[in-house]
This record gives sequence, structure tokens and C-alpha cells, in this order.
Amino acid sequence: RLDHAVLELFHGPTFAFKDVALQMLGNFFEYFLETGSNGGRLAVLGATSGDTGSAAIYGLRGKKGIDCIILFPNGRVSPIQERQMTTVPDSNIHCVAVDGTFDDCQDIVKASFNDPAFREKVKLGAVNSINWCRVLAQTTYYFWSYLRVTQKHPTVKTVNYSVPTGNFGDILAGFYAKQMGLPVGKLVVATNENDILHRFFTTGEYHRFGIAKSISPSMDICVSSNFERYLYFLAGNNSTVLADWMNTFETTKKLTLTGDKLKQAQADFLSARADTKMTLDVIQEYHQKHDYVLCPHSAVGISAIQQLNMVDTATVALATAHEAKFPAAVKRAIDPLPTPPIQLASLYNLPTRRSECPNDAKTVQAFMWKRIQERIKNEETTASVFSSPAIKRGLMAAAIVGAAAVFVQIVFKKK
Repeated sequence: RLDHAVLELFHGPTFAFKDVALQMLGNFFEYFLETGSNGGRLAVLGATSGDTGSAAIYGLRGKKGIDCIILFPNGRVSPIQERQMTTVPDSNIHCVAVDGTFDDCQDIVKASFNDPAFREKVKLGAVNSINWCRVLAQTTYYFWSYLRVTQKHPTVKTVNYSVPTGNFGDILAGFYAKQMGLPVGKLVVATNENDILHRFFTTGEYHRFGIAKSISPSMDICVSSNFERYLYFLAGNNSTVLADWMNTFETTKKLTLTGDKLKQAQADFLSARADTKMTLDVIQEYHQKHDYVLCPHSAVGISAIQQLNMVDTATVALATAHEAKFPAAVKRAIDPLPTPPIQLASLYNLPTRRSECPNDAKTVQAFMWKRIQERIKNEETTASVFSSPAIKRGLMAAAIVGAAAVFVQIVFKKK
């Protein structure tokens, strides 16, 4: 039995917390396109450090009027994460390995949205947590888990949350839930070696460094795209102040806040950093003591509450992914590994398809446009074939023959 709650968010189709929002988002997109919004077409461009890509693909595969283009850093996602993306055969899914880091992929997405001509030409849409719908959907499980914890422990009045954090979207949803009135106590920003957020909340220094490759790759991010939303709150919802801060950061790669602004940030969030050894120690400890297996990201979140002495019944640690998605990392702490879910084990037997692009926004945009045009042409060809008089007559004849066969079977059964 654990001494704190764990909120398992990995029971969706891709075994990661991002399924919660992206299953909803895919259906929203399809509904609004069918009602005529955006001319009935949408090109979704997303960047992934691992989990967002597969969750977006499973949420958008086969959706009418939608092309989904996912960029991921070549060689910097786990093999299972890559296979979850590249084994999906639907024609509207396009996986692109970019020669760079996740931040490079994210920069290409941002540059594309900042290009009005391209944005309009392809009917561009977002699937990363820069899409507000993503963050909105994620607020729901903070409310749900609060009700479960306080039901089980009636003396608990406020609930703390520890969130493995890279892009700041998941924990930002918790912050917004608190702003909406949910009795949240402390929100813990848990980072790995790529600790720009931990450095900010402890020193006020949001300084960009290079990315260190870690065993929790979904958190290997050196610029958190959603953090700008929190900075807007810190700026008193003043867009001019925020623009000055972000211009300084874009120019110098550094933003430093001190005084009352830093105190306010530290009142809103706590933080902790877990390196590889600390992460593996937690995975091993929880397996030995509790017969419970954590993925590396979830272990970072639990290491954080251990460091901050917050292991108690009023604390929830978010478990963001199934451990079987990171077998190489988990095996360093647990051997032999538990049997993985069949949905993940079977990925190694499926064919894959992917494209590769250099770290260049214009090249990626050209690739997108080409793929979209190819798919539209194929759809028009298929529609033209099935609308021809000869095909229509053939389909009608087949329908009549089929109906007759069913009728004859029914007559013989009665006899």
C-alpha cells in the first residue's frame, strides 16, 4: 500500500496521459469540420518528444477532412514511442523524423503558425498543448482525483499534486483548476536533468541551455511552450509586459525575475529535480516495497515529493505513462521486466512508415503541402470512380443480387 495517491493517466489507446485530451480533441475537430467550419479541412501540425505524437495520431487517424503531420526528433524518442506513431497505416497520418531536438521541432511548428500565408493555404491547426482545448480537457482529472482523495480521507481538505513536467501544459491545467476554485494545496513541478523550470522556481532564472538526453525523454525540453501562459498571469495579465519579457528571452536566451514576482511564483509552485540515478532508485524502491512499477517520468514526480517531504495521503503523484513504453530505462532498475500489454508488444511485428526532413521550417512546410495535395487528389479520384455511371450500375446490380441471395436463403429456411 502506498503512502500517497497515484493518479494513473495511462489507460488510453497509447498508454499515456495525453490520450485524455486528444481523444476528445479529435472528435471536436471532426464535428466542427463536418458542420462547415474551416472550409471542411484541417492540417494539424504537431511536435512531439514522445507521447503527444502517438496520442494525436490515435485521436485523429481516419478523421474526415483532417491531415495529421507529426514531427519528432530523430533518434530521441523511445523505440516503442516511435513505433506507436509509424505503424499507423491511415492515409491521413504523416510521421516526420526531424534532424534535431524536440525544441527544434517545436520551433518549426511555431514558425508555421507565424506564417499567415502558409497557415491559410493548408488550413493549419494545432494539436500540441498550445491548443487551449488540450489544457482545458486536462483540468478534468484534477477535479476527479480531488473528489476521490477527499472521499477516501474526509479530513483532507486541500490536495497537493506532483506533476512530471517538460512543456508545462499538464501542471498548468492544475493551476487553472485551482484558479477555478478547486481546493489545491501545492503544485509540484518535477523535472529531470533538463531543469529550466526548476531553476526558475528556485532562483528566478529562466535561462535556456542545451538539452541533455535522459531516460525520461518526454521531458527532454529546454523551452516550455506553455510557460508563457503562466508568465502572462505573473505579468498581471498585461500583454505588453509579457511581450517585453519574451522578446528579452528570445534575444538573450535568458529571463530573470526577482522580488515580488519570484515570491508569487514560489507561492504558486514548488519544484524539484531528479537525475537518472534518483529516478532509477525510485523505480527500484517502489517495485521492491510496493510491487508497483513506475515509468521514468512518473518516478521523477514521486522523487520530487520525497525530496520535499510531501509523501502523505493529501498528495497525488501523476503517473503519466505506462512503464512498458520505456523498457530499456526500467530494466536498469527492474530485471526481469513485467509482461507488457499486448498492444505494445505487438508493435514490433507491424510494418512502419515515416519520412525524414532536415531541421528547416520551409522544407517541412513544402513536405506538408505535397502530402496534403496528394491526399486530396486521391480522394477526388476515388470519388470520381465511384460516381461514374458504369460503377453506379455495377453497385446497383451487386446490391440487387445480394438482396436476392438473402431472400432465397430466408425462403429455404422457412421451407
